[in-house]
Amino acid sequence: MQAFQETDAESMKAFVFPGQGGEVLEPEARLLPTIRRIVGEHIPDQVKIFVRAARDADESRELNLCPDVVAGHSLGEYGAAYAAGCFDLETGLWLVAQRDRFLAEAAKDTPGGMVAILKADPSEVEKALGDSEGSVVANYNSPCQTVVSGLKGTLGDAVSKIRGRTIRLNVSFAAHSPYVATAGEKMRGVLDSVDFQQPEVPIVSAVDGSVLETADTVKQALKSQMVAPVRWIRVVETLARMRVEEWIELGGGSVLTRMLKDFELPSLKGIPFEDLRTRLSQQAQTFLPGKDGTERTSC
Repeated sequence: MQAFQETDAESMKAFVFPGQGGEVLEPEARLLPTIRRIVGEHIPDQVKIFVRAARDADESRELNLCPDVVAGHSLGEYGAAYAAGCFDLETGLWLVAQRDRFLAEAAKDTPGGMVAILKADPSEVEKALGDSEGSVVANYNSPCQTVVSGLKGTLGDAVSKIRGRTIRLNVSFAAHSPYVATAGEKMRGVLDSVDFQQPEVPIVSAVDGSVLETADTVKQALKSQMVAPVRWIRVVETLARMRVEEWIELGGGSVLTRMLKDFELPSLKGIPFEDLRTRLSQQAQTFLPGKDGTERTSC
């Protein structure tokens, strides 16, 4: 992994991909045969989220939308790697299905959970947890949003020490923590069995905010990401240093774009892909030829 140095480059565009905080939709019918051939009849939510991300990435190419850099939050890093051309759809489906299976096994072997803490500084959350056993910071999402992962029997007590609004996430495992280490080791083995392609654009790692430009560094980051905390704050800081002025959120919803407001970065704007698609469609309609052969323009 290499650290990106601030440059005087022109402004750039990024694609970002949410994790399981994003919207979950059923895959398109045309993709079901391929998905079921790889993951079986039951399609886990993680796979559905990845499929949505891949579909948006494919559609962006059809619309001639090309990112200068990509990044993903947790599960979204698989969508980012797909968008960068590191592996094809079938490989991505298989990888994400294995990730889902290993986390489900961890939930049975070591039951846990995750709680989002809003309106609290990350350092205050770290201090409040102190030496609490069984709970750690899992996601550094923004300057005022943190997620804590912990074991089922201790998570509640640990979170009760933290000032701020709490929201329990709908998961039964302690992702991005030492409590899913066994799942992480299994995932490392799976990733080792797959050949990655050189990324077509740089990927900013959510493990540490570094810029990944080779197939090996992308694979190594994915090997670490299941157990390591999500440091989304560092991702945003890196994108800002890279002169990224706009990001497009692919993969459903606008959770990352809404969170961007916490950073107070007027130079960096975000837009969900659904909104951009609508805008582009309206622009296309505006310039369609009228009945008299002239172009229609907006007033």
